[in-house]
This record gives sequence, C-alpha cells and structure tokens, in this order.
Amino acid sequence: MFIKGFTYGFDGRRGAYRTPEAAASMERLAALGGDWAALAFTVVQDSFYSTQIRPDYRYTVTDKDVETAANKLHSLGLKVCMKPIVNCADGVWRAHIFFPERDWGDKDYWKEWFSSYTAFLCHYAEIAEDTGCEMFCVGCEMLGTEAKEEYWRNTIAEVRKIYHGPLVYNTNHGKEFDVKWWDAVDYIGTSAYYSVGKVPGDSVENMIKEWNLQKEKLAELSRANDGKQIIFMEIGCRSAEGCAMMPYDFTHREFPYSEEEQAAFYESAFRSMWDEPWFAGFFWWDWYTKIPDRQPEMGFSIVGKKTESLVKEWYKKERK
Repeated sequence: MFIKGFTYGFDGRRGAYRTPEAAASMERLAALGGDWAALAFTVVQDSFYSTQIRPDYRYTVTDKDVETAANKLHSLGLKVCMKPIVNCADGVWRAHIFFPERDWGDKDYWKEWFSSYTAFLCHYAEIAEDTGCEMFCVGCEMLGTEAKEEYWRNTIAEVRKIYHGPLVYNTNHGKEFDVKWWDAVDYIGTSAYYSVGKVPGDSVENMIKEWNLQKEKLAELSRANDGKQIIFMEIGCRSAEGCAMMPYDFTHREFPYSEEEQAAFYESAFRSMWDEPWFAGFFWWDWYTKIPDRQPEMGFSIVGKKTESLVKEWYKKERK
C-alpha cells in the first residue's frame, strides 16, 4: 500500500464538519490529487491522571459530524483512516498520560483507564465500520501508556471484534522501537516530525541528508517486524523560518513567515521516502476544517502556499 494522504479536521468542533465551509475545505483537499484522508478529532479526559474519557458536549464533534465527514470524503473519492484522539482538558500532552504502577486502595488506575479507552475506541470503531472507513487508528502519541503491552493487546483485540479493516498505531518520532506490540496491528505509524533542518532556511539537499539517517533506522524497524510497512501518520512543518529545525512546533509566533522552508521540508521528505518499499506513505499535518481566510497563515496549512502546488505535482506521480 502507498498512501498519498492528508489529515483533516483536527481543529473541528461540534457541528463544524456539517457546514458549507467544511465541505468546501474537503473539496479543496481532494483537489490535491491524493487518495487518502485521516479524519482526526479529539475527545478529552480531565487531566493526564484521569481515568475517564468522555465527550464535552459543548465542543466534541458528534457522531453525526464524524459520519458526515467520512461520507463526504468518500464521496470525493478519498479513502478514510478514522483517527479518534484522546487529549487532556488541562492542556497536558497526551503522551504524559500515566498512572501509579500499584493500586491505591481499591483503585486499579491502569485497569480503569484502559477500560475507558477501549470503550472510547470501540465506539468509533463501530462508526468506522458502518461508514466503510478503510483504516482505523487505535492511538496517537500515547507514549506513557505504550509499555502496558498486555492492556494494548487486549484493547486491539476488542477493536478487531467490531472493525474489520486494517489497524495502525501512531507513536512519536524517535520512540518507534519502544513499542513491543507492533505485531498486533497491521501498520506501524509514527509522527515523523524529525528535525531535518539544522539552520533556518536550510536547503533541501541538507534536509535529505538528515532524512537518510532516519531512513536507516526506520528500515531496520520494518525488518525487525517482518517487513511491516511504516506510515507517517503525521508529518508537517509550519510556514515559518526555522520550523524545519523543530517541525513539531506550533507555539513560536515570532519567526519570519517562510513558504520556502515549509516547501523545502515537504520536498525533502518526498524525495527521500517516495520509493522506499517498506514505506506506506504520508498523512500530512494539517488540513483545517475550514479553508484559512487570513493570509499569510503561518501554521501547518499549505492552502494558497507554494507547498500546495508542490504536493499536487508529487501526488500525480507513481512510485517505481
């Protein structure tokens, strides 16, 4: 499999996927010429140490929202990977979700959290099955939980009872070898925010040298898992000078606007990864629920920027 994809809808809130603006954004996404979209949305737990995951009915996208977006993307000829994500309402990154290793009183924190998380996944797995989604993502950057192998295997087994397509898990860059249960899913996923830029405005050629170092490690990971393909479940770079040095960054607003840096990051990744047989493709981050109406927009969006045309050219190509 090879995915020419993009992530859609992470910024969506209740009702947003069912607007004319959302439809127009999905139509422009399809016009890139790709063939996949990762439909990403969040449900929250109160804090990184909470054991209950539940929607906030003021903000959380509804089941109808999710179904509408999946159906619209399908109608545009795109395959869909449904990607429900847990976030913490207190602003702590989900990677820090963690609990004591021993029970306190009568409370088994890990058991309670995984019970809630499994129910959360199974709820959306049912929607993914009913809407014909072609892939389902069982987690995103849940680094603090990844060592709980038995729980993860049990959770994935429960999801497979409901959803019958391929499964992927999305770890974070540099943590790929820490996951010991890749055999339980069909694809290895990672957030590929590798720091391939070494100076602001670095060249494509220099970025490719850095990608080649990462490729060696990722190829080894694939070999260690019987040739299982690897998907960049997230990858992207803001349109600001210096962001290829830390493509995961979304906080610094003082950097100069630079379409060139974003385009160089994309070009280097395409040129480095395109023909690797163990590589299963890209879900670029991030296509907003609505097309940005303010320019220049210094975020991850590529709409109206040099990178939008670049992606269209690459997505016309076939692999060797």
